[in-house]
Amino acid sequence: MYLADRSAPAPEGAKTAPDRGPVRAPAVASTVLALGAVSMITDISSEMVTAVLPLYLIAGLGLSPLGFGALDGVYNGVSALVQLTGGHLADRVRNHKLIAGIGYGLSALCKPLLLFAHSLGPISVILTLERTGKGLRTAPRDALISLSTPPELQGRAFGVHRAMDTTGALLGPLAAFLILSLTVDGYDAVFGVSACVAVLGVVVLMLFVPSGVDPVPTPSAASAKATAATARDADRPAPVRLRDALGLLRLPRLRNLAICAVLLGLTTVSDAFVYLLLQRRTGIGDQWFPLMPLGTAAVFLLLAVPAGALADRIGRRTVFLTGHALLLAGYALLLWAPAWPALPFLVLALHGMFYAATDGVLPAAVAATVPGELRATGMALVGTGQALARFGCSLAFGAAWTLWGTGPALAAAAAGLLCCAAVAGFVLRPSAPQDTR
Repeated sequence: MYLADRSAPAPEGAKTAPDRGPVRAPAVASTVLALGAVSMITDISSEMVTAVLPLYLIAGLGLSPLGFGALDGVYNGVSALVQLTGGHLADRVRNHKLIAGIGYGLSALCKPLLLFAHSLGPISVILTLERTGKGLRTAPRDALISLSTPPELQGRAFGVHRAMDTTGALLGPLAAFLILSLTVDGYDAVFGVSACVAVLGVVVLMLFVPSGVDPVPTPSAASAKATAATARDADRPAPVRLRDALGLLRLPRLRNLAICAVLLGLTTVSDAFVYLLLQRRTGIGDQWFPLMPLGTAAVFLLLAVPAGALADRIGRRTVFLTGHALLLAGYALLLWAPAWPALPFLVLALHGMFYAATDGVLPAAVAATVPGELRATGMALVGTGQALARFGCSLAFGAAWTLWGTGPALAAAAAGLLCCAAVAGFVLRPSAPQDTR
Protein backbone atom coordinates (compact mmCIF):
# COMPACT_ATOMS: atom_id res chain seq x y z
CA MET A 1 0.00 0.00 0.00
CA TYR A 2 1.90 3.02 1.29
CA LEU A 3 5.46 3.26 2.55
CA ALA A 4 5.98 6.23 4.84
CA ASP A 5 9.17 7.73 6.23
CA ARG A 6 9.72 10.23 8.99
CA SER A 7 9.77 13.16 6.61
CA ALA A 8 6.21 12.61 5.43
CA PRO A 9 3.09 12.75 7.58
CA ALA A 10 0.95 9.66 7.76
CA PRO A 11 -2.33 9.84 5.84
CA GLU A 12 -5.49 10.80 7.65
CA GLY A 13 -6.71 7.92 9.79
CA ALA A 14 -3.27 6.26 10.11
CA LYS A 15 -2.23 5.23 13.60
CA THR A 16 1.31 4.92 14.88
CA ALA A 17 2.24 1.91 16.96
CA PRO A 18 5.27 2.09 19.29
CA ASP A 19 8.51 1.00 17.52
CA ARG A 20 6.51 -0.24 14.55
CA GLY A 21 5.91 2.90 12.43
CA PRO A 22 2.67 3.93 10.78
CA VAL A 23 -0.12 1.39 10.49
CA ARG A 24 -2.09 1.31 7.23
CA ALA A 25 -4.99 3.76 7.18
CA PRO A 26 -8.53 2.40 6.91
CA ALA A 27 -9.80 1.76 3.38
CA VAL A 28 -12.44 4.48 3.77
CA ALA A 29 -11.56 7.64 5.69
CA SER A 30 -13.92 9.11 8.27
CA THR A 31 -14.17 12.25 6.13
CA VAL A 32 -15.59 10.17 3.28
CA LEU A 33 -18.19 8.59 5.57
CA ALA A 34 -19.21 11.96 7.02
CA LEU A 35 -19.57 13.51 3.57
CA GLY A 36 -21.47 10.44 2.46
CA ALA A 37 -23.97 10.99 5.28
CA VAL A 38 -24.38 14.64 4.29
CA SER A 39 -24.90 13.71 0.65
CA MET A 40 -27.38 10.99 1.58
CA ILE A 41 -29.54 13.37 3.59
CA THR A 42 -29.30 16.12 0.99
CA ASP A 43 -30.15 13.71 -1.81
CA ILE A 44 -33.28 12.58 0.00
CA SER A 45 -34.36 16.21 -0.06
CA SER A 46 -33.32 16.88 -3.67
CA GLU A 47 -34.70 13.67 -5.14
CA MET A 48 -38.08 14.20 -3.50
CA VAL A 49 -38.39 17.31 -5.68
CA THR A 50 -36.68 15.84 -8.74
CA ALA A 51 -38.97 12.78 -8.73
CA VAL A 52 -42.14 14.85 -9.08
CA LEU A 53 -40.80 17.83 -11.01
CA PRO A 54 -41.16 16.52 -14.61
CA LEU A 55 -44.74 15.43 -14.01
CA TYR A 56 -45.54 18.63 -12.09
CA LEU A 57 -44.23 20.87 -14.86
CA ILE A 58 -45.58 18.94 -17.87
CA ALA A 59 -48.85 17.53 -16.53
CA GLY A 60 -49.56 20.18 -13.89
CA LEU A 61 -48.35 23.40 -15.51
CA GLY A 62 -48.71 22.28 -19.14
CA LEU A 63 -45.06 22.78 -20.12
CA SER A 64 -44.08 21.36 -23.53
CA PRO A 65 -41.20 18.86 -23.94
CA LEU A 66 -39.16 21.64 -25.59
CA GLY A 67 -39.84 23.95 -22.65
CA PHE A 68 -38.95 21.24 -20.17
CA GLY A 69 -35.77 20.47 -22.10
CA ALA A 70 -34.77 24.14 -21.92
CA LEU A 71 -35.54 24.31 -18.18
CA ASP A 72 -33.75 21.04 -17.49
CA GLY A 73 -30.76 22.27 -19.45
CA VAL A 74 -30.63 25.55 -17.55
CA TYR A 75 -31.11 23.59 -14.32
CA ASN A 76 -27.91 21.65 -15.04
CA GLY A 77 -26.05 24.37 -16.95
CA VAL A 78 -26.13 26.82 -14.04
CA SER A 79 -24.65 24.16 -11.77
CA ALA A 80 -21.91 23.55 -14.33
CA LEU A 81 -20.87 27.19 -14.60
CA VAL A 82 -20.82 27.69 -10.84
CA GLN A 83 -18.64 24.60 -10.34
CA LEU A 84 -15.63 26.53 -11.59
CA THR A 85 -16.25 29.28 -9.05
CA GLY A 86 -16.77 26.82 -6.21
CA GLY A 87 -13.67 24.80 -7.06
CA HIS A 88 -11.40 27.81 -7.43
CA LEU A 89 -12.69 29.50 -4.27
CA ALA A 90 -12.19 26.32 -2.24
CA ASP A 91 -8.58 26.03 -3.39
CA ARG A 92 -7.93 29.75 -2.98
CA VAL A 93 -9.24 30.11 0.58
CA ARG A 94 -7.97 26.61 1.47
CA ASN A 95 -11.23 25.75 3.18
CA HIS A 96 -13.19 23.20 1.18
CA LYS A 97 -15.72 22.71 3.94
CA LEU A 98 -16.63 26.41 4.02
CA ILE A 99 -17.42 26.62 0.31
CA ALA A 100 -19.25 23.29 0.35
CA GLY A 101 -21.27 24.48 3.34
CA ILE A 102 -22.31 27.67 1.52
CA GLY A 103 -23.50 25.54 -1.39
CA TYR A 104 -25.47 23.15 0.80
CA GLY A 105 -26.99 26.07 2.70
CA LEU A 106 -28.10 27.89 -0.45
CA SER A 107 -29.81 24.78 -1.78
CA ALA A 108 -31.57 24.27 1.56
CA LEU A 109 -32.86 27.85 1.54
CA CYS A 110 -34.42 27.37 -1.90
CA LYS A 111 -36.53 24.34 -1.00
CA PRO A 112 -39.22 26.15 1.08
CA LEU A 113 -39.54 28.81 -1.63
CA LEU A 114 -41.10 26.19 -3.92
CA LEU A 115 -44.15 26.30 -1.65
CA PHE A 116 -44.92 29.81 -2.88
CA ALA A 117 -44.08 29.36 -6.59
CA HIS A 118 -46.89 28.11 -8.80
CA SER A 119 -45.85 29.41 -12.21
CA LEU A 120 -42.93 28.71 -14.51
CA GLY A 121 -41.06 32.00 -13.95
CA PRO A 122 -40.63 31.82 -10.15
CA ILE A 123 -39.95 28.09 -10.29
CA SER A 124 -37.19 28.68 -12.84
CA VAL A 125 -35.53 31.28 -10.61
CA ILE A 126 -35.72 29.04 -7.55
CA LEU A 127 -34.33 26.03 -9.41
CA THR A 128 -31.51 28.19 -10.77
CA LEU A 129 -30.55 29.27 -7.25
CA GLU A 130 -30.78 25.67 -6.02
CA ARG A 131 -28.46 24.53 -8.81
CA THR A 132 -26.09 27.37 -7.91
CA GLY A 133 -25.77 25.82 -4.47
CA LYS A 134 -25.13 22.39 -5.98
CA GLY A 135 -22.47 23.84 -8.25
CA LEU A 136 -20.68 25.51 -5.35
CA ARG A 137 -20.53 22.38 -3.24
CA THR A 138 -19.70 19.64 -5.76
CA ALA A 139 -16.00 20.27 -6.45
CA PRO A 140 -15.02 21.11 -2.82
CA ARG A 141 -16.84 18.00 -1.60
CA ASP A 142 -15.13 15.71 -4.11
CA ALA A 143 -11.80 17.35 -3.35
CA LEU A 144 -12.25 16.57 0.35
CA ILE A 145 -12.90 12.94 -0.55
CA SER A 146 -9.83 12.61 -2.74
CA LEU A 147 -7.51 14.49 -0.38
CA SER A 148 -8.37 12.14 2.46
CA THR A 149 -7.79 8.94 0.43
CA PRO A 150 -4.61 7.25 -0.91
CA PRO A 151 -4.41 7.20 -4.74
CA GLU A 152 -4.83 3.45 -5.07
CA LEU A 153 -8.14 3.59 -3.15
CA GLN A 154 -9.70 6.59 -4.87
CA GLY A 155 -12.20 4.51 -6.85
CA ARG A 156 -13.36 2.68 -3.75
CA ALA A 157 -13.70 5.92 -1.74
CA PHE A 158 -15.79 7.61 -4.41
CA GLY A 159 -17.80 4.42 -4.77
CA VAL A 160 -18.62 4.42 -1.05
CA HIS A 161 -19.61 8.07 -1.17
CA ARG A 162 -21.75 7.57 -4.28
CA ALA A 163 -23.39 4.54 -2.68
CA MET A 164 -24.37 6.58 0.37
CA ASP A 165 -25.46 9.44 -1.87
CA THR A 166 -27.57 7.02 -3.89
CA THR A 167 -29.20 5.70 -0.75
CA GLY A 168 -30.69 9.18 -0.48
CA ALA A 169 -31.65 9.03 -4.15
CA LEU A 170 -33.42 5.77 -3.38
CA LEU A 171 -35.29 7.08 -0.35
CA GLY A 172 -36.23 10.48 -1.84
CA PRO A 173 -38.58 9.26 -4.60
CA LEU A 174 -40.09 6.73 -2.20
CA ALA A 175 -40.84 9.50 0.27
CA ALA A 176 -42.34 11.63 -2.51
CA PHE A 177 -44.53 8.72 -3.61
CA LEU A 178 -45.82 8.15 -0.08
CA ILE A 179 -46.51 11.85 0.46
CA LEU A 180 -48.40 12.14 -2.84
CA SER A 181 -50.44 9.07 -1.88
CA LEU A 182 -51.37 10.28 1.60
CA THR A 183 -51.95 14.02 1.22
CA VAL A 184 -54.39 16.22 -0.67
CA ASP A 185 -51.99 19.02 -1.62
CA GLY A 186 -49.32 16.48 -2.53
CA TYR A 187 -46.81 18.68 -4.34
CA ASP A 188 -46.73 21.34 -1.62
CA ALA A 189 -46.29 18.64 1.02
CA VAL A 190 -43.36 17.18 -0.91
CA PHE A 191 -41.69 20.59 -1.14
CA GLY A 192 -42.20 21.29 2.59
CA VAL A 193 -40.76 17.99 3.80
CA SER A 194 -37.88 18.37 1.36
CA ALA A 195 -36.96 21.72 2.94
CA CYS A 196 -36.82 20.23 6.45
CA VAL A 197 -34.59 17.36 5.33
CA ALA A 198 -32.22 19.76 3.52
CA VAL A 199 -31.67 21.73 6.73
CA LEU A 200 -30.73 18.50 8.52
CA GLY A 201 -28.04 17.85 5.91
CA VAL A 202 -26.44 21.25 6.56
CA VAL A 203 -26.41 20.57 10.32
CA VAL A 204 -24.65 17.23 9.81
CA LEU A 205 -22.03 18.92 7.60
CA MET A 206 -21.30 21.55 10.24
CA LEU A 207 -21.00 19.05 13.09
CA PHE A 208 -19.23 16.05 11.61
CA VAL A 209 -17.14 17.04 8.56
CA PRO A 210 -13.64 18.31 9.49
CA SER A 211 -12.67 21.76 8.30
CA GLY A 212 -9.36 20.75 6.75
CA VAL A 213 -7.78 17.66 5.25
CA ASP A 214 -4.07 17.22 4.61
CA PRO A 215 -3.52 16.04 1.05
CA VAL A 216 -2.49 12.43 0.58
CA PRO A 217 0.58 12.51 -1.71
CA THR A 218 0.13 11.27 -5.27
CA PRO A 219 2.92 9.88 -7.48
CA SER A 220 2.27 12.47 -10.19
CA ALA A 221 2.07 15.47 -7.86
CA ALA A 222 5.59 16.75 -8.59
CA SER A 223 5.21 16.84 -12.37
CA ALA A 224 1.69 18.22 -12.11
CA LYS A 225 2.89 21.08 -9.93
CA ALA A 226 5.54 22.02 -12.45
CA THR A 227 3.09 21.97 -15.32
CA ALA A 228 0.53 24.00 -13.42
CA ALA A 229 3.26 26.56 -12.63
CA THR A 230 2.47 26.84 -8.94
CA ALA A 231 4.90 28.47 -6.52
CA ARG A 232 5.26 26.91 -3.11
CA ASP A 233 7.14 27.89 0.01
CA ALA A 234 8.31 25.29 2.52
CA ASP A 235 6.62 26.98 5.46
CA ARG A 236 3.76 28.94 3.94
CA PRO A 237 2.17 27.87 0.63
CA ALA A 238 1.56 30.64 -1.87
CA PRO A 239 -2.08 31.49 -2.62
CA VAL A 240 -3.67 29.76 -5.57
CA ARG A 241 -4.01 32.13 -8.50
CA LEU A 242 -6.42 32.00 -11.41
CA ARG A 243 -3.45 31.53 -13.73
CA ASP A 244 -2.49 28.36 -11.84
CA ALA A 245 -6.01 27.00 -12.31
CA LEU A 246 -6.00 27.68 -16.05
CA GLY A 247 -2.57 26.06 -16.24
CA LEU A 248 -4.19 22.75 -15.36
CA LEU A 249 -5.49 22.54 -18.93
CA ARG A 250 -1.88 22.01 -20.03
CA LEU A 251 -1.86 18.65 -18.25
CA PRO A 252 -2.36 16.12 -21.10
CA ARG A 253 -4.15 13.54 -18.98
CA LEU A 254 -6.56 16.06 -17.48
CA ARG A 255 -7.23 17.57 -20.89
CA ASN A 256 -7.99 14.13 -22.34
CA LEU A 257 -10.40 13.36 -19.51
CA ALA A 258 -12.15 16.71 -20.02
CA ILE A 259 -12.50 16.10 -23.77
CA CYS A 260 -14.02 12.65 -23.21
CA ALA A 261 -16.39 13.90 -20.51
CA VAL A 262 -17.66 16.62 -22.86
CA LEU A 263 -18.08 14.31 -25.85
CA LEU A 264 -19.98 11.69 -23.90
CA GLY A 265 -22.03 14.30 -22.04
CA LEU A 266 -23.30 15.64 -25.37
CA THR A 267 -25.11 12.34 -25.95
CA THR A 268 -26.25 11.55 -22.39
CA VAL A 269 -30.01 12.08 -22.25
CA SER A 270 -31.07 13.47 -18.88
CA ASP A 271 -32.66 11.20 -16.30
CA ALA A 272 -35.98 13.03 -16.50
CA PHE A 273 -36.25 12.38 -20.23
CA VAL A 274 -35.34 8.71 -19.76
CA TYR A 275 -38.17 8.31 -17.26
CA LEU A 276 -40.64 10.18 -19.46
CA LEU A 277 -39.65 8.04 -22.45
CA LEU A 278 -40.02 4.87 -20.41
CA GLN A 279 -43.46 5.95 -19.16
CA ARG A 280 -44.69 6.66 -22.68
CA ARG A 281 -43.14 3.47 -24.05
CA THR A 282 -44.71 1.20 -21.43
CA GLY A 283 -47.85 3.10 -20.38
CA ILE A 284 -46.92 3.31 -16.70
CA GLY A 285 -49.51 5.34 -14.75
CA ASP A 286 -48.76 8.80 -13.42
CA GLN A 287 -49.06 7.64 -9.82
CA TRP A 288 -46.09 5.30 -10.34
CA PHE A 289 -43.89 7.87 -12.06
CA PRO A 290 -42.07 9.04 -8.87
CA LEU A 291 -40.95 5.44 -8.28
CA MET A 292 -38.99 5.17 -11.52
CA PRO A 293 -35.79 6.70 -10.11
CA LEU A 294 -35.86 3.96 -7.46
CA GLY A 295 -34.85 1.37 -10.04
CA THR A 296 -31.85 3.41 -11.14
CA ALA A 297 -30.88 4.24 -7.57
CA ALA A 298 -31.17 0.65 -6.32
CA VAL A 299 -28.81 -0.71 -8.96
CA PHE A 300 -26.45 2.24 -8.49
CA LEU A 301 -26.40 1.59 -4.74
CA LEU A 302 -25.59 -2.09 -5.17
CA LEU A 303 -22.83 -1.62 -7.73
CA ALA A 304 -21.16 1.71 -6.88
CA VAL A 305 -18.57 0.27 -4.49
CA PRO A 306 -17.78 -2.86 -6.55
CA ALA A 307 -17.46 -0.73 -9.70
CA GLY A 308 -15.10 1.70 -7.96
CA ALA A 309 -12.95 -1.13 -6.60
CA LEU A 310 -12.92 -2.79 -10.03
CA ALA A 311 -11.79 0.49 -11.61
CA ASP A 312 -8.90 0.70 -9.12
CA ARG A 313 -7.89 -2.83 -10.09
CA ILE A 314 -8.34 -3.10 -13.88
CA GLY A 315 -8.29 0.56 -14.93
CA ARG A 316 -10.71 3.46 -14.79
CA ARG A 317 -10.80 3.87 -18.58
CA THR A 318 -12.21 0.37 -19.07
CA VAL A 319 -14.93 0.74 -16.46
CA PHE A 320 -15.86 4.27 -17.59
CA LEU A 321 -16.31 3.27 -21.23
CA THR A 322 -18.18 0.10 -20.27
CA GLY A 323 -20.66 2.26 -18.38
CA HIS A 324 -21.48 4.21 -21.53
CA ALA A 325 -21.87 0.97 -23.47
CA LEU A 326 -24.51 -0.06 -20.92
CA LEU A 327 -26.29 3.27 -21.41
CA LEU A 328 -26.28 2.66 -25.16
CA ALA A 329 -27.91 -0.72 -24.53
CA GLY A 330 -30.63 1.06 -22.54
CA TYR A 331 -31.28 3.41 -25.45
CA ALA A 332 -31.55 0.42 -27.78
CA LEU A 333 -34.14 -1.25 -25.54
CA LEU A 334 -36.23 1.92 -25.46
CA LEU A 335 -36.07 2.12 -29.25
CA TRP A 336 -36.55 -1.42 -30.47
CA ALA A 337 -37.46 -3.85 -27.69
CA PRO A 338 -41.04 -5.22 -27.60
CA ALA A 339 -43.28 -3.99 -24.80
CA TRP A 340 -42.28 -6.78 -22.41
CA PRO A 341 -43.43 -6.58 -18.79
CA ALA A 342 -39.75 -6.71 -17.85
CA LEU A 343 -38.76 -3.77 -20.08
CA PRO A 344 -38.95 -1.06 -17.36
CA PHE A 345 -36.79 -3.17 -15.05
CA LEU A 346 -34.19 -3.84 -17.73
CA VAL A 347 -33.91 -0.19 -18.77
CA LEU A 348 -33.68 1.07 -15.20
CA ALA A 349 -31.09 -1.61 -14.35
CA LEU A 350 -28.90 -0.55 -17.27
CA HIS A 351 -29.37 3.09 -16.27
CA GLY A 352 -28.19 2.35 -12.74
CA MET A 353 -25.22 0.30 -14.00
CA PHE A 354 -24.21 3.24 -16.19
CA TYR A 355 -24.06 5.55 -13.19
CA ALA A 356 -22.23 2.99 -11.04
CA ALA A 357 -19.52 2.66 -13.69
CA THR A 358 -19.07 6.37 -14.37
CA ASP A 359 -20.22 8.72 -11.61
CA GLY A 360 -17.45 7.94 -9.12
CA VAL A 361 -14.87 6.63 -11.57
CA LEU A 362 -14.44 9.92 -13.45
CA PRO A 363 -13.56 12.05 -10.38
CA ALA A 364 -11.22 9.28 -9.19
CA ALA A 365 -9.38 9.49 -12.51
CA VAL A 366 -9.26 13.30 -12.31
CA ALA A 367 -7.90 13.17 -8.76
CA ALA A 368 -4.94 11.11 -9.96
CA THR A 369 -3.87 13.85 -12.40
CA VAL A 370 -4.17 17.02 -10.30
CA PRO A 371 -1.98 18.20 -7.37
CA GLY A 372 -3.67 18.50 -3.99
CA GLU A 373 -3.62 22.29 -3.81
CA LEU A 374 -5.59 22.51 -7.08
CA ARG A 375 -7.71 19.40 -6.62
CA ALA A 376 -11.10 21.15 -6.38
CA THR A 377 -10.31 23.34 -9.39
CA GLY A 378 -9.30 20.37 -11.53
CA MET A 379 -12.45 18.49 -10.64
CA ALA A 380 -14.52 21.58 -11.37
CA LEU A 381 -12.97 21.96 -14.83
CA VAL A 382 -13.94 18.44 -15.87
CA GLY A 383 -17.31 18.56 -14.10
CA THR A 384 -18.17 21.88 -15.74
CA GLY A 385 -17.37 20.58 -19.20
CA GLN A 386 -19.48 17.48 -18.64
CA ALA A 387 -22.44 19.38 -17.20
CA LEU A 388 -22.40 22.01 -19.97
CA ALA A 389 -22.40 19.22 -22.52
CA ARG A 390 -25.43 17.65 -20.83
CA PHE A 391 -27.06 21.09 -20.85
CA GLY A 392 -26.65 21.12 -24.63
CA CYS A 393 -27.99 17.58 -24.86
CA SER A 394 -31.13 18.53 -22.92
CA LEU A 395 -31.82 21.45 -25.24
CA ALA A 396 -31.17 19.41 -28.38
CA PHE A 397 -33.15 16.39 -27.22
CA GLY A 398 -36.13 18.51 -26.15
CA ALA A 399 -36.14 20.24 -29.54
CA ALA A 400 -35.81 16.94 -31.43
CA TRP A 401 -38.65 15.40 -29.41
CA THR A 402 -40.91 18.38 -30.17
CA LEU A 403 -40.07 18.46 -33.89
CA TRP A 404 -39.62 14.79 -34.80
CA GLY A 405 -41.00 12.70 -31.95
CA THR A 406 -39.40 10.44 -29.37
CA GLY A 407 -38.11 7.70 -31.70
CA PRO A 408 -35.95 9.82 -34.03
CA ALA A 409 -34.72 11.94 -31.11
CA LEU A 410 -33.52 8.91 -29.15
CA ALA A 411 -32.07 7.27 -32.27
CA ALA A 412 -29.98 10.38 -32.90
CA ALA A 413 -28.76 10.34 -29.28
CA ALA A 414 -27.84 6.65 -29.55
CA ALA A 415 -25.91 7.17 -32.79
CA GLY A 416 -24.08 10.11 -31.27
CA LEU A 417 -23.21 8.13 -28.15
CA LEU A 418 -21.77 5.30 -30.24
CA CYS A 419 -19.54 7.69 -32.20
CA CYS A 420 -18.43 9.67 -29.16
CA ALA A 421 -17.63 6.49 -27.20
CA ALA A 422 -15.38 5.35 -30.05
CA VAL A 423 -13.54 8.68 -30.00
CA ALA A 424 -13.22 8.57 -26.19
CA GLY A 425 -11.81 5.05 -26.39
CA PHE A 426 -9.11 6.32 -28.74
CA VAL A 427 -8.29 9.40 -26.64
CA LEU A 428 -8.03 7.31 -23.47
CA ARG A 429 -6.30 4.40 -25.21
CA PRO A 430 -4.29 1.93 -23.09
CA SER A 431 -0.99 3.58 -24.03
CA ALA A 432 -1.97 6.54 -21.83
CA PRO A 433 -0.51 6.76 -18.31
CA GLN A 434 -1.75 4.33 -15.67
CA ASP A 435 -4.19 6.61 -13.85
CA THR A 436 -6.23 7.38 -16.96
CA ARG A 437 -6.40 3.82 -18.25
